[in-house]
Amino acid sequence: QVRLVESGGGLVQPGGSLRLSCALSGSIFSTYAMGWYRQDPRKQRELVATITSGGSTNYADSVKGRFNISRDNAKSTVYLQMNSLKPEDTAVYYCTARWGHNYWGQGTQVTVSS
Repeated sequence: QVRLVESGGGLVQPGGSLRLSCALSGSIFSTYAMGWYRQDPRKQRELVATITSGGSTNYADSVKGRFNISRDNAKSTVYLQMNSLKPEDTAVYYCTARWGHNYWGQGTQVTVSS
């Protein structure tokens, strides 16, 4: 069974940085395209960033130049480095994995305030 476990969320001040991690277990990580979504109750769910099994990346316009997605196949982990954080980045961030089927993590809260 594929499981995705996010970590690294928390409270950070505007302009600060945070690094999210997502570890996949139960399957072969290197075959999956990975991504991060976010959702705030006030807004639509948004695809933040993706990275293919070959390492190609894409970003939402709202985070380009500030966020970076990467993967470590040896650790079966995808990362989202978030810099220059804004209050608008506040959301629950969800890790996703896709290889035919789609899998979702439970989410981790990121709050940008103070």
